[in-house]
Amino acid sequence: VSEFAKKEGMKILCMPDGTREIKGGYTGDLLSWVMGRAKADDAWVTIMSNGNVVAVAALTDVSCVIFAEGVEPDSTVIETATQKGINLLSCERDAFSICRTLAECLI
Repeated sequence: VSEFAKKEGMKILCMPDGTREIKGGYTGDLLSWVMGRAKADDAWVTIMSNGNVVAVAALTDVSCVIFAEGVEPDSTVIETATQKGINLLSCERDAFSICRTLAECLI
């Protein structure tokens, strides 16, 4: 996660486990949908930024959450993510662009 974030110029909001490997990706904003479909070690791309994102990320064991379009959660969400070991990144690009880059890195 750390290498991907640096390579792509993403803003690191919290990185409690930068050594996590990204093995896939998932994009979605409907949290119940993400809970049932995201896989462990996916990079999850979303614009949702409330505290429930951290809960879903922990439940699905994604390697990181990438907030698209410059979205940043508040400090409480970042603190909770740090405590739960969830890597949070923010990127100015749209979700499609982030996913395209992610797919290219995984091939």
